Amino acid sequence: MGNIAVYVVVVLVGALVTLVANRPARTISLRVGYVAQPDIRKVHQKVTPYGGGAAMLVGFCVALVVAVSIPSLRSVITSSHEMLGVLLATGVIFVVGVVDDFREMSAPGKVAGQVLAATILYFSGCTMYQLKLPFAGFVVLGPSILPVITAVWVFALSNAVNLIDGLDGLAGGIVAIASGTLCVYGLRLEDLGLLPVTNVGPLIAALTCGISLGFLRDNFHPAKLFMGDAGALMLGLLMSASTMVIGGRTPPASGVTFFFFAPLLIPVFILGVPLIDAVWAFVRRTASGQGFHTPDKNHIHHRLMRLGHGHRRTVIILWLWTALLCGFVLFPLFDTRVNVFIPFGVAVLLIGLFTWFNPLVNRLLRGDVSETAEDKVTK
Repeated sequence: MGNIAVYVVVVLVGALVTLVANRPARTISLRVGYVAQPDIRKVHQKVTPYGGGAAMLVGFCVALVVAVSIPSLRSVITSSHEMLGVLLATGVIFVVGVVDDFREMSAPGKVAGQVLAATILYFSGCTMYQLKLPFAGFVVLGPSILPVITAVWVFALSNAVNLIDGLDGLAGGIVAIASGTLCVYGLRLEDLGLLPVTNVGPLIAALTCGISLGFLRDNFHPAKLFMGDAGALMLGLLMSASTMVIGGRTPPASGVTFFFFAPLLIPVFILGVPLIDAVWAFVRRTASGQGFHTPDKNHIHHRLMRLGHGHRRTVIILWLWTALLCGFVLFPLFDTRVNVFIPFGVAVLLIGLFTWFNPLVNRLLRGDVSETAEDKVTK
């Protein structure tokens, strides 16, 4: 990956500018009352300013300007209207998030804003063209279904990131790891001739990784700044855009990696933690008769904290899970011999998750079970 250096420059610029912008964003947020108030469904115990989304947006724009000044990246940006569409869609979903942070938009209004951002991506060409489904084979997406799939994809990833944003540094760290992985993945596919060098996906992923890293400095526990819905929805949109133009344009029969069901499995693994949490939340709230956007304290990170892990340890555990899942995606691209171990590794992960979150195991770890099966037998 000879051109990886220019992408590292983009990551560093995005991180540095976002880091510098955090302080004025915090000051302005406090001055205008753009703050998160503590309540019973939130973990933080004090008034904390939003504004992290604005700092990341500034970092994104400045890093993009720097990317335009680099000849090898200028050709990537100017080869299509996709990056312009990403910029406009990012602005739209940022505004939706700011409004929601201030006055808590209704669920239909929030979804409408996400659909509008997805529509901009679609008309700019920043979307997937094809995918391979189990038992269905290779499917070329037609113009009648493509807008719907694009909207669903944006909705799913945006809300997944938003739902996981419940602990200091959690969402930012997960997105930084996932987007960095996706950038390397896309560049490796370019080296293998499976993606054109003008594919905009790795650049979007590099920008996303940079602004997430820059934000983490002031967001790690105890956080001085929150990203709010403005930042979470923006990161989710950027991740959806990069996964669509990388995973949704990979040839159907590369034979290089186990993840030949792109884009079905690649983003599921890279963003495994927030996606699992989002699906879990949907099932849980639907079963209890609640709306999907009804907040609660039963997310994965809440469960880990109830198991006795502290705030920072919970975040680091979920970062490590994300890094492990990302390793399943990257290793086969560099050594195809790893493919044979992936199904076994996935099985181990699933068994571990089931055991860890099993209600009986949780009660045993908390000491809530007064009688074990062995005690009953001896009576």
